[in-house]
Amino acid sequence: MVNENVAEIRKAKGVTKTHLANALELSLQGYRYPESGETKLDVERIKVIAVVLDVEVAVFLNDKLTESVINEMYLKKQVS
Repeated sequence: MVNENVAEIRKAKGVTKTHLANALELSLQGYRYPESGETKLDVERIKVIAVVLDVEVAVFLNDKLTESVINEMYLKKQVS
């Protein structure tokens, strides 16, 4: 769930995998594993991702919060 929510918010905000990989000090290949769910994201990495994506950590832990962030992003894009 967390990895899926990270991926959805990342895409909605237009942040590349490369940008997140760099923030986490991972190669792009290395970043593939946590986002795909092959390895779990630890708390420290989730905190870094939250800062980069400008959301609260709790958003990744709750599907409804994730959905609300994504909906908000799409609304902002439509207004712009």
